[in-house]
Amino acid sequence: MVKTPAEIDHIHYICQIASDAYEALPAGIAVGESEREIVRKLRIDIARRVADSTPFMPAISGPGGVPQIVCGPHDRLVQEGDVLFIDTGSTFDGYFCDFDRNYAIGNISDDAKRVHDALWLATEAGIKAAVPGAKTDDVFRAMAEIIEEAGAIGNNVGRLGHGLGMQLTEPPSHRLGDGTVIVENMVLTIEPGMEYALGKMIVHEENIAITRDGPRLLTKRAPREMPIIR
Repeated sequence: MVKTPAEIDHIHYICQIASDAYEALPAGIAVGESEREIVRKLRIDIARRVADSTPFMPAISGPGGVPQIVCGPHDRLVQEGDVLFIDTGSTFDGYFCDFDRNYAIGNISDDAKRVHDALWLATEAGIKAAVPGAKTDDVFRAMAEIIEEAGAIGNNVGRLGHGLGMQLTEPPSHRLGDGTVIVENMVLTIEPGMEYALGKMIVHEENIAITRDGPRLLTKRAPREMPIIR
């Protein structure tokens, strides 16, 4: 669970590649394209930015949110009012990034905007809580308090983040009862998600490294408002 500085540099490098590709994506896609075609474009861009591979890239869209996050992409065409979720586990020299981004297809509902903002704030809280000496349970509680106040009716992921390295998911897990003490040079994902209505879920995820002074963001932070695809 504890990485060397060189390992953290590798993970930071692939996180930056994927972050740049995510930021560039809205300019290259439009309403009416399929999830599959959008993911193909993102995979190509990540490869052009010199990632070694992208073995994991689920994507799904739905009006105001999605029913689950480990599936797709499918041939469904993104439509006005959809939230498009894309996650990626891309690699450089054997090391993974693992984080998602959400995109608004045209105008989305006020509820979806509200939940997205709550999750952005929960991510901030999770990052801030991930300091040496804290436990994974503490990180979970910091995020869970915000998403519960925002009206979460469920979370089918079962945890709010995990370790990251040469595997896409590694120990520990941010969940009650895990009890892992966070120490310097761990690499963790911060991943609050919530179902706010039946079949409508939104998830945020960032990757961080733990330093003696606290968390260091390895990804480029997602914007507080969803990027809009028109």
